[in-house]
Amino acid sequence: MASNQKILGIDPGYDIVGWSILNDNFKVENYGVIKTSPGEEFDERLLSIHRGLNNIIEEFKPNCAAVEKVFFQKNVKTAIPVAKAVGVILLTLKLKGIVYTEYSPTEIKHSVTGYGRATKDQIYFMMKKLLKLDSIEGPDDAADALAIAICHQISGKNLSLK
Repeated sequence: MASNQKILGIDPGYDIVGWSILNDNFKVENYGVIKTSPGEEFDERLLSIHRGLNNIIEEFKPNCAAVEKVFFQKNVKTAIPVAKAVGVILLTLKLKGIVYTEYSPTEIKHSVTGYGRATKDQIYFMMKKLLKLDSIEGPDDAADALAIAICHQISGKNLSLK
């Protein structure tokens, strides 16, 4: 693995997008969320996601990205807006020249815990051990983005740098 490796982990959504930057040896550089305002027009919310992700990429200069694959339930009202947000996220990565890999929730759980049906508590327990943190603060979306970045680092797919 190259030194100064930076993985951008992304937990997609249209209300909240979780993000994280994970360096070599599971060192957390930063993590947080991009929040959109429910009162805004939907296209403005998508633009907020694009701008927020663009700013994160400009500031942290990740080499690659890992994005959680979105699986939809029966609720079409939720599925379509989330799919549009994912499209904006993937387009932003492409425009910035960031190679990305998508992982299913089961793949992420298996990479972090060794068990594809792990609970959130089991995932967070292993994340704290891997990242050498006493706690993981902030919204679940940001913590999920850390798990996604861990999955990418463990998978070894982060070797193709731009």
